[in-house]
Amino acid sequence: MNAPQSTPQSTAAAVPHDIRVGVIGVGRMGADHVERISRRIKGARVSVVSDYLRERAETVAQAAPGARVVDTPEEVIAADDVDAVLIASPGQFHREQVLACIAAGKPVLCEKPLAMNPADAHDVVRAEHESGRASVSLGFMRRFDAGYGELKDALEAGELGTPLLLNCKHRNADVLPGFTNVHMVHDSAVHEIDAISFFLEETVVSVQTLTGRSTENAPEGLSDPMLLLLRTASGTLVTDELYVSTRSGYEVRTELVGSKATATIGQDTGLVTTQQAGGCWGGAVPADFRPRFAAAYDAEVQAWIAAVADGSLVAPRSATAWDGYVAAAVCEAAEQSLTVDGAVEVTMLERPGPEGARDEH
Repeated sequence: MNAPQSTPQSTAAAVPHDIRVGVIGVGRMGADHVERISRRIKGARVSVVSDYLRERAETVAQAAPGARVVDTPEEVIAADDVDAVLIASPGQFHREQVLACIAAGKPVLCEKPLAMNPADAHDVVRAEHESGRASVSLGFMRRFDAGYGELKDALEAGELGTPLLLNCKHRNADVLPGFTNVHMVHDSAVHEIDAISFFLEETVVSVQTLTGRSTENAPEGLSDPMLLLLRTASGTLVTDELYVSTRSGYEVRTELVGSKATATIGQDTGLVTTQQAGGCWGGAVPADFRPRFAAAYDAEVQAWIAAVADGSLVAPRSATAWDGYVAAAVCEAAEQSLTVDGAVEVTMLERPGPEGARDEH
């Protein structure tokens, strides 16, 4: 499937003013983004806000001078005073909203997931390809974390040699009642699954889930902790240890074992070390993901705004629509592996384009 000859131009690329951002959904993440753009992001301002609870939208919009409130996502996307769209609505609405942004020719930063299943995610990939230009960024913010960036740089420079093992740990203090094993895959493990795309740039071919003794702190029916074992096309093994009822805080650690060296990130995040006579150590762990990745969120949104302003639309190292499809496909296999013995093969459609690539990111 070849891209059309004509290439739609971003409305933002032609304007000299600050990028005007329309925000769809202003719950916890959307409200954070409105505050972020209004206070810390250069070259942008929030111009239009929408939420299914209009009162909430009106309250959040007060943090963005000059922003107006509309009733529907469609109004945000069609607005003349919106150059780019940030989607932070519930995941079940993402497919249609991102497709509408593509049709309107407006660049979009969408919080994960891209869609609720691989088929719908691939619809977005195909629509973006047919539009003739990449314009979809997906909010896997860890790609913009300083530690993640340094590890990626070391890999690209060849300092670690051939990647052999990627060991990941993902820990939360607690989760909401009703959190299930399926949520463990789609809400927690999905971040490490995208880290495979980011660091290794290759396809996951199989995934296996291992469960054992659960903590008494876990919601009823949740296997916590849980271990995912993934294998890539080249044979690199990835482990993802998920433990979301620690009662101690939020921690993310990643270790890359290469043929030349081993590198670990996340060991000292949020920790304060004190040395005194006789020795003393103390530390603090953030309560949830927002303080842990606050700088990464800022960097992600700033990079997106810069890409919109210069016409490239998608920032370097940002997760793309294709990355969103890959994550959905691997999560589908991981969900299947919850109820079967052994590894489940990951099934993926081809990437649209002359190359028909299945494993490029």
